[in-house]
Amino acid sequence: MAAFQNEAEVYEYLGGVFRLGMEDAALVEKLKPSGVVLRITYTDPDAVLTVDMPNSEIHEGAGNGPEPNVELFMSADTGNRFWLGKVVLPVALAKGQVRAKGPVATLLKVLPLAKGLFGPYKAMLEEKGRSDLLAA
Repeated sequence: MAAFQNEAEVYEYLGGVFRLGMEDAALVEKLKPSGVVLRITYTDPDAVLTVDMPNSEIHEGAGNGPEPNVELFMSADTGNRFWLGKVVLPVALAKGQVRAKGPVATLLKVLPLAKGLFGPYKAMLEEKGRSDLLAA
């Protein structure tokens, strides 16, 4: 069974971790020059997030936001487990748990910065009483 009940929860939690990142001025300054516009298409439930790193914007929903130059495709559960530090993206790509389109090497350069959001993501889940997502 999927951990997220609906699309709104995906935006609240998986979108929320990106919003937390965009509130971190030091992180934003490191992401801007990357040029990465990342679109993540989640399944179970279906949801689409576009993270425009150069402009520090997050867009929810299919067809919203600028055209991405890197795309990832994964289940929302995999996305949750990534932010809990339980999914190593290069390994997930190799195993087919995550599919990618575009210059993945560019994304992998900014990937280490994501680790700084693992703690805040866990704290957000704890604060909202989502032990089900924490246990994933």
